Amino acid sequence: MRLDKFVAQSLQLPRSAARTLITKGRVTVDGQVCKKADTALSGSETVVAEGKALTCQQFVYIMLNKPKGVVSASTDRRDRTVVDLLEGAYPRRELFPAGRLDKTSTGFVLLTDDGAFAHAILSPRRHVPKTYRVELDTPVTPAMVTAFAQGVTLADGQAMKPADLIPDPENPLAATVVLHQGVYHQIKRMFGVLDAGVNELHRQAIGGLALDPALAPGQWRPITEEELARLAPGGQNA
Repeated sequence: MRLDKFVAQSLQLPRSAARTLITKGRVTVDGQVCKKADTALSGSETVVAEGKALTCQQFVYIMLNKPKGVVSASTDRRDRTVVDLLEGAYPRRELFPAGRLDKTSTGFVLLTDDGAFAHAILSPRRHVPKTYRVELDTPVTPAMVTAFAQGVTLADGQAMKPADLIPDPENPLAATVVLHQGVYHQIKRMFGVLDAGVNELHRQAIGGLALDPALAPGQWRPITEEELARLAPGGQNA
């Protein structure tokens, strides 16, 4: 990471303000004044700005419980977004949702600024499962379970990969769905082919990481390193 970016993210400053500190000789790297803003850091250096030792997290990973009415986007001209729910907690980060939920859907949204990690989570080749609870307008049937297991073909001819449909033994209108791919409005479209409407859709887990039950709708928290390992491709069964 460049020195000016490191200082900016550590102190939550604009990059221009960080460069000013550096060029004025107020930043040291391993005890030596460094006035070159483009100095490359390996991550092992000790960086001090105006007497304060700096630390900087390279990337941010956030677990958020999305409420209804909020869109899964970084910015939107009309609606509140999942990034807006952070209330400016990471002003110098370009956060985005790694995977989307419909405006009317709720549950686990992962926010990050790590593009490579997000790609790995969403890549069809990785098969990171997503778990949802659904409530329908008609009872779940054995025929639906079989159709999901075999792979539903959507109305437009797209053949979906096999998915798990697990009926709720206490509520005939409810079930758990586990997907191994991500297609636009996939669950609603799959049930639509089977003449069932989805009234409620809530994402419970991504990979091996479940949504923290302590998070009320609209609340969020950073994801721990241990949890990140369970999210990562290959770690979903941890």
